[in-house]
Amino acid sequence: MRTEEKCVADGTERVGEWWCQAGQREGQVMKKLEQAVREHVVKMLGWSDAHLSFEEVLRDWPVKLRGVKPPGAAHTAWQLVEHLRIAQWDILEFSRNSKHVSPEFPSGYWPRTEAPPDAAAWEASLAAFGADLKAMQELVEDPKTDLFARIPHGDGQTILREALLVADHNAYHVGQLVLLRRMLGAWKEEQKRAV
Repeated sequence: MRTEEKCVADGTERVGEWWCQAGQREGQVMKKLEQAVREHVVKMLGWSDAHLSFEEVLRDWPVKLRGVKPPGAAHTAWQLVEHLRIAQWDILEFSRNSKHVSPEFPSGYWPRTEAPPDAAAWEASLAAFGADLKAMQELVEDPKTDLFARIPHGDGQTILREALLVADHNAYHVGQLVLLRRMLGAWKEEQKRAV
């Protein structure tokens, strides 16, 4: 009596040559799909296909306008830059560090002043934002990172959800920065063509 071939594909025990081959093909398809998701999310985190990037909007922002809130604006550029940095840092740290403690909401996510204390603080905030964005992209790119598993110290979040949250939150506030720059009259012609 011939015994049926047994195999395990993607954690599922299968019996029979056809089922084993189908399971292997399914596993290959899922790996390709997961890789495509990783690539798209990494691109989404830093892209500027549909709008200007964080760097493009803030490039050459006039020093004297970094703490100015024109009539009708909710925030200054400094407040938005710092809010973006703090929120992104918090999401990144939550995603990779079970001991991370988030700032108090909402006050801990905004700077205390409308203007940066000095030019060095502005530059440090931009650099930290860029470093944390790169770290989030690397976390998503890492094949050891399970994008779909629940984060053990969370309440249902996944790395995929957190990365999409970063992309969405950043896009929202980058749009506010575009509007603010226009309201301040600090919009350059090359920026106008890009949006």
